[in-house]
Amino acid sequence: MAEDQRNSPKLLIGIIGGLGVLVALFFAYQWFTSPVEELAPVYDTVASEASSQPTSEASTEETAASEINLQEASAVEANHATQSKPLVTDDILTAPIPENASLAKEEQARLADLQEQLAEQEKTLKAQHADADQLIKLKEEQLKLLEQQLAQEH
Repeated sequence: MAEDQRNSPKLLIGIIGGLGVLVALFFAYQWFTSPVEELAPVYDTVASEASSQPTSEASTEETAASEINLQEASAVEANHATQSKPLVTDDILTAPIPENASLAKEEQARLADLQEQLAEQEKTLKAQHADADQLIKLKEEQLKLLEQQLAQEH
């Protein structure tokens, strides 16, 4: 190429435009292949929570309750994802014990991993239960405050 062709603004714009099209195609591919169905219930829950909030003065309890609702919604979605495939099946009880030592070690490692997953799931469920209890408490306080506001208005 000649010196004039390498410094041509048309060539530079063409290269930048081509790269822009490639980036746009990449993001379009990512967008079309993303699982939208999994995210829809969370957004619906958030939208319904936002629309059900009173327009009057928002207290810190209400803000905390909405944050907990968001956390619970994401935890419920994660719980649904883990419930689709069971961690423990009945064939564990009837499975034969491997006679080869290396296979037995692999089986022990697999069962230890399974036990860790179950312990983690138990921990998550206990945390969700505690969050639900706290949410119920905050909702009761919110109802009391709303009843007081209604009583003051009348």
